[in-house]
Amino acid sequence: MYVSDLALDDFRSFHQLVLTLEPGPTAFIGPNGQGKTNLVEAIAYLSTLSSHRAGTDAALVRRAASGTPQPAGAVIRAKVVHGERPSVLELELIAGRANRARLNRANARPRDLLGILRTVVFAPEDLALVREQPSVRRRFLDDLAVTLRPTLAGVRAEHDKILAQRASLLKSARAARASTASMLSTLEVWDAQLAAAAARLIAARIDVVQRLRPWVADCYGRVSEGRTDARIAYRASLLAHEGADEPDPADAAAVLAAEEPLRDVPATAARLETAMGELHAREIDRGANLVGAHRDELELFLDALPAKGFASHGEQWSLALALRLASYEMLRHDVDAYAGDGEPVLILDDVFASLDDARRHALAGIAADAQQVLLTAAVDDDVPAALAGRRFHVTRTESGSQVQP
Repeated sequence: MYVSDLALDDFRSFHQLVLTLEPGPTAFIGPNGQGKTNLVEAIAYLSTLSSHRAGTDAALVRRAASGTPQPAGAVIRAKVVHGERPSVLELELIAGRANRARLNRANARPRDLLGILRTVVFAPEDLALVREQPSVRRRFLDDLAVTLRPTLAGVRAEHDKILAQRASLLKSARAARASTASMLSTLEVWDAQLAAAAARLIAARIDVVQRLRPWVADCYGRVSEGRTDARIAYRASLLAHEGADEPDPADAAAVLAAEEPLRDVPATAARLETAMGELHAREIDRGANLVGAHRDELELFLDALPAKGFASHGEQWSLALALRLASYEMLRHDVDAYAGDGEPVLILDDVFASLDDARRHALAGIAADAQQVLLTAAVDDDVPAALAGRRFHVTRTESGSQVQP
């Protein structure tokens, strides 16, 4: 799979861009602030319908110079080639309104684009996968789950909607300082709906974790020269509520035994609904949902120690890199995608300057085998020799960012 053509209108710093791409490595070179990351961000956005840099779509629409009309939206178009089956994807980001999509020039829902273009992005922001709060790692798992199974995008959206509505009810009950029979009856209805959606999301996440686990171990060994072992585990808030002991991360059988029952969606939904019922009083007191997929964690370990708090800066980089490379390997070996050939586009956004020589070499060695790798760098010397290929230089002018060979 690769992107052969890209066109942007009023996306970030680009007023208009039409660009032809090829398989293999392509580098976009330019100092910070010129727009090179904006270009690869657009490609990644078509893959996930979200940005790895911005929380809202409004930030993706070009800001016009003072005294000139502000664009109403932005457009991203790309031709994606998989074998002999090209697909044309188009997404219009409209400020203050729902986005619009077209697939092969026919109207479509934005969600219909998911799964056609697969990307894996590694960027300096990925250190947050190790350093930051569990919500960052939950999003990482959910994004991968949707990439593997695009229909899960609906499950994810439904879960988040129900979660917000149930939280609103709990806050109202807290403000009223009373639990009426009517309120408790309504809460039980939300219990069932949230439990059903959360159980599906949890099962999808555990599927991702179990697929990802051997690749994380392998990729971490390659980028760290095998000095320590990287392990991952899914820790469900449901198990903590039920009083289950957390297994030793070095005991693979125990970790699997803790995760595996949660893949049974009906059974997990029933357990979640029971847990929510037991927590009603505490949830009303706190005005918050206290158990479910939104409270779960992807735990990262180096040997038997949690990476957060114990990993050095270099180990954090290695682990973040291993998580992204493992995602790439998992997706390219996904036997259910395109008859086993769903290799994603690998995007490396300004990362080589932040890595030491050993990690640069390891990353370049893996990336060199990708069908298409798009990378950004501030200067030509930051591009490893193993990724020599087409190069474009990105500059920013008053009329917007420009791309030249």
